[in-house]
Amino acid sequence: MKFLLLTFVGVVHLLSLSSGKTIYKNDISQRTFQEIKEEIASYGDVAKAIINLAVYGKAQNRSYERLALLVDTVGPRPSGSKSLEKAIQIMYQNLQEDGLENVHLEPVKIPHWERGEESAVMLEPRIHKMAILGLGSSVGTPPEGITAEVLVVTSFEELQRRAPEARGKIVVYNQPYVNYSKTVQYRVQGSVEAAKVGAVASLIRSVASFSIYSPHTGIQEYQDGVPKIPTACITVEDAEMMSRMASRGNRIVIQLKMGAKNYPDADSFNTVAEIIGSKYPEQVVLVSGHLDSWDVGQGAMDDGGGAFISWEALSLIKDLGLRPKRTLRLVLWTAEEQGGIGAFQYYQLHKANISNYSLVMESDLGTFLPSGLQFTGSEKARTIVEEVMSLLQPVNITQVFRAGEGTDINFWIQAGVPGASLLDDLYKYFSFHHSRGDTMTIMDPKQMNVAAAVWAVVSYVIADMEEMLPRS
Repeated sequence: MKFLLLTFVGVVHLLSLSSGKTIYKNDISQRTFQEIKEEIASYGDVAKAIINLAVYGKAQNRSYERLALLVDTVGPRPSGSKSLEKAIQIMYQNLQEDGLENVHLEPVKIPHWERGEESAVMLEPRIHKMAILGLGSSVGTPPEGITAEVLVVTSFEELQRRAPEARGKIVVYNQPYVNYSKTVQYRVQGSVEAAKVGAVASLIRSVASFSIYSPHTGIQEYQDGVPKIPTACITVEDAEMMSRMASRGNRIVIQLKMGAKNYPDADSFNTVAEIIGSKYPEQVVLVSGHLDSWDVGQGAMDDGGGAFISWEALSLIKDLGLRPKRTLRLVLWTAEEQGGIGAFQYYQLHKANISNYSLVMESDLGTFLPSGLQFTGSEKARTIVEEVMSLLQPVNITQVFRAGEGTDINFWIQAGVPGASLLDDLYKYFSFHHSRGDTMTIMDPKQMNVAAAVWAVVSYVIADMEEMLPRS
């Protein structure tokens, strides 16, 4: 996401570091950066206490064990499902029993889609049963399926060049994996682009950094005025095989059957808990992850881990008897996988208080051993966050990177609130992302301990500093 930086001649509005309210530049706090640096350094002992409790003390492995109990009990938690609502009710009870404050559920409406039975069989040039996963919100096929010849392309540009060949065919995308943000456009837009040139279905090479014949699902989007055609992801291996076959001039025919259905929106909830601030309770540092997942695997990595280290951050702070000046608010989002549906409704409900949000944080890129923190905000705020991250020297995780956006916090960031995300091993993450392999087996309790420590130190210190993070 790119943002336009506007420079104004004249009055420049900055965030008051003492009150969180917008004031004129010549009224800004006169504290020097050296004084702010010394204030942050004074949290060294608190940071060590959090790290020791999370990594070496009685809380070690707690977030892992909590997560395993939930996902083993409930399983995957797709939007609109009974399993998601069961997970929300379990978490509501868990947060109350943990002694957190203001635990409540905020009602929202979310999409409800089910994949049903699905299959894809190559009939020519040989019989081959393919592994597929329908993409979220896709329509189904007729009961007898769709049997059609295949057109293999590697890009949208190639599809446009070969548009006359596409009519009546199943378009197979064999786009190379560059990175997730660039490559995912084929999953999201592939069916629309194929439908525009007359295709009857589309199959998209899974957006994955590594594959052991594993399809990876995800959301796709239709466009008004364009026919809705069935769409699914296939494995990297099958996409590459069909590309080779096509290059040899082989005629490829596939029979696709999908029982996917879209249902009316369902009732759901964002789950909220707090440690209420001691001095500025109306001001907020938000920590979050999403509780929903796709309907394959266990949703342990995406985003059970992020949700549970966010819970763990508040637990660690509570266990140490700490109460920051600002309120620490935990939000477990619903329906993130459908495009941040629950988070958008939370933003609409709470945006009137936007001046009171010091920092919004989301962990949704895995909870393996963190590389550091991604941050989006003013340069002055970045400098402060860099100092806060220096408190994590005991676990050797101190780097601050760009691009702190996340699906559920982007609404706030686009409105000027500083935002942060946990940066992780993205190669590993996208090897298992949205696949049947997203289970507890890929989670590591020791790495989750460290991730929770980072999350807790950053959220506590920024919530307890005398001044809010400055905005642009």
